[in-house]
Amino acid sequence: MKRMKRTLVGISTMLVMTTALAACGNSNSNSNTNSSSSPAPSSSATATADNTSKGDGKKVTINLWSFTDEIPNMTQKYLQTHPDANVEFKTTVIATTDGAYQPALDQALAGGGKDAPDLYAAESAFVLKYTQGDASDYAANYSDLGLTDQMVKDAGIAQYSVDIGTKDGQLKALGYQATGGAFIYRRSIAKDVFGTDDPAAIKNEIGPGWDKFFAAAEKLKAKGDAIVSGDGDIWHPIENSSDKGWIVDGKLHIDPKREQFLDFSKKLKDNGYSNDTQDWQDAWFADMSGSGPKPVFGFFGPAWLINYTMSGQVKDTNGDWAVTEPTTGFFWGGTWLLANKAVEQDDAKKQAVADFIKWVTLDTSDTGLQYYWANGTMKDGEQGTKDSVASSVVMAKSNGEVPLLGGQNMFDAFVPANANATGKNLTQYDETINQIWRDQVRAYTSGSKSRDQALADFKQTVKDQLGIDSE
Repeated sequence: MKRMKRTLVGISTMLVMTTALAACGNSNSNSNTNSSSSPAPSSSATATADNTSKGDGKKVTINLWSFTDEIPNMTQKYLQTHPDANVEFKTTVIATTDGAYQPALDQALAGGGKDAPDLYAAESAFVLKYTQGDASDYAANYSDLGLTDQMVKDAGIAQYSVDIGTKDGQLKALGYQATGGAFIYRRSIAKDVFGTDDPAAIKNEIGPGWDKFFAAAEKLKAKGDAIVSGDGDIWHPIENSSDKGWIVDGKLHIDPKREQFLDFSKKLKDNGYSNDTQDWQDAWFADMSGSGPKPVFGFFGPAWLINYTMSGQVKDTNGDWAVTEPTTGFFWGGTWLLANKAVEQDDAKKQAVADFIKWVTLDTSDTGLQYYWANGTMKDGEQGTKDSVASSVVMAKSNGEVPLLGGQNMFDAFVPANANATGKNLTQYDETINQIWRDQVRAYTSGSKSRDQALADFKQTVKDQLGIDSE
């Protein structure tokens, strides 16, 4: 969560732990944000199981590091559903605001010892640093923890999530969510412009491919509607459907699909196909409620965009939305769970860590985290927020109907969306480079720079900030 610096309205205060962990009270708080009201670290009171019948009765302490309270809250549900677990969790939560989380985590991993993280979280903007990049040597291979490729296959884990968590054929991390993207659109506008709001028909209006998307934009314009709110709405599908990432053979590479974003962004603005908003700004949120200058047809995004962002913004348009396959496959956001390879030195800790990871990411039973997360049942007796999860097996047996979508089962769209996403075009520098890129594209679109100047300034800024030369 992230990844671009964004703050999800109404939940930023949840991101720093202050006291003993609440018993999963916010069933499914959003892990897709990298912003918080405070970057200060906070250690929770230890979450613990009372049963000490195993071995000598000494509990295994698992040090868990995260940048939100989502995974720490999961420990309470885990202990509730595993009363014989002889473990306790000591959690440290440091928000990613101002880049605070990574340096602290890096120092703790390098320092080692009894207080080093045993489990730690990484989100999409920087996960490759920990799975494949500079800090990947700290991470245990899942196979060394007894978590096999067959378990991954049996759970139907989205391949993009596996690819992101894999180095040299060894899986080191998995996510509990799946963040494959779809196109989320207004039913009433679809009926007015295209004569139907059927997802099977609308997917053929807006894709596959950007030529069809812009043809649809012209039809919408004729009716006074915008196809999207701003260029940020098409950036994530473009970014995460590119053939190659920002770094190839150690040099900055601009994939042709990503370079095309310059032209698409300008096309949206010059032709009035959008309201020219910036994502995560007030005008962007206003377009979700239909209160912008022009009615906006849709947004590209994963299930979390529906449930944690749009749900609080749609107001009178609630229930007037549907979801269908996007113009091109992509994913956006997500959190991966890693284990410190140092846990392999202690059999009891190794087993405890493996059991928790398995429950969070691979358990497809009705008492696994995946099922609770998909169905919004983390807290007993309450209906929480439903979310797309890593396991397609779990989603196939879960109820993905949500009011915002007029009762549509969102999993019908997000299972194929997750399957169509790719995780092979990321680099550990994406968070920084994406911000530089978006700023230069915006300068070009606004007319303050030529296309050539924007590209030249992009390359120079990347070199200045990261020391990476261009091809």
